[in-house]
Amino acid sequence: METAFDALLVLTQRYAFTEVAALLSGGAAGERLSTRDVAQLQQLCALGQRLLDLDAEDFGELDAAADANVEHAIATEVHGDAVPEYLRERALLCRVPQSSRERERGALGSLRPVYRLLLEVIDARFRRRETNAVVSSMHIASEYAPLLVWERVLGHAADPARVGSAVGGDGSAWGNFEDRECPHTKTEKSAAKRILTVSQENDAGWRTYLARQHSNVSHAFGVCASACKRQCTVYTRLSPADAEIATHGCRLALTLNDSAIMRLRHSAPVGHGFGVPSIPQLLETWDRTRTSLGRIEPSIMDDDGFPLPGFATLVSVLASEPLTQDTLLADTAGEITTLLQAYGKVPE
Repeated sequence: METAFDALLVLTQRYAFTEVAALLSGGAAGERLSTRDVAQLQQLCALGQRLLDLDAEDFGELDAAADANVEHAIATEVHGDAVPEYLRERALLCRVPQSSRERERGALGSLRPVYRLLLEVIDARFRRRETNAVVSSMHIASEYAPLLVWERVLGHAADPARVGSAVGGDGSAWGNFEDRECPHTKTEKSAAKRILTVSQENDAGWRTYLARQHSNVSHAFGVCASACKRQCTVYTRLSPADAEIATHGCRLALTLNDSAIMRLRHSAPVGHGFGVPSIPQLLETWDRTRTSLGRIEPSIMDDDGFPLPGFATLVSVLASEPLTQDTLLADTAGEITTLLQAYGKVPE
């Protein structure tokens, strides 16, 4: 590596977006880049870091640098710099709507793009040996796994604006505190009840629900399909084929939710302790989780080439269709590399 400019290229390939943005701001590229060039590159670094951090509420913003957790002072000063439209549109598919009235439903419309991104992020974090971030991303994948399963049945990922017809009506115990035969916890019943009305609340109430209760709704759906002894019409109204999809997928989802890999989170900095699992510890813990999952779905025991073997297969089984790893991070890094190489050419 001969120059700081070469270092920028290497760091970009490692998805070190925070470091690249800071080095650019500090003049690491010398006089090769104009102020506008640096601003455009900082926009891309901001998008890349948001994707890597799964900062879904701000996905799809043209001005990704606004309030970003990367150095963005130059991007803030320059007007006209923005995230390329083709990347913005793909990020929007994973965005969590911040208002019930937003036309683009993003992750509430479908979790499939979100899980494709999760696969890419987990792969990237593993290769960077950031095991605490791997465990944290796995936790997110686990929390919303039941909704990934039910999406096949509902046609959406429990969008509050559309879910009422699937869980309400005569014979439903959904959100009913008086029905003692329903196995949902009080927390789950509270979330189940609120999802039916939260679309009429203001934006603050909507965001509070998504932050604190939507994952509880996800677990409630998992219980409905795989752990309820007296099933109400939330489940019995399903066709035999849909019921089989929901039951099989939610058995996997709840097994993942209560697995060794999830318990590992509580001994990592993202949990309640101070330890960070090593790569061997992470793989050993995942292997135990994988064995439990494999008793339900044997295909998870096949080597699918993912750093955590079988996890990509698990995601596809949950979705009831093949889900391949996204390339959003790779394409964002590729855009930065292309611009650096173009901007950095020394005139002959």
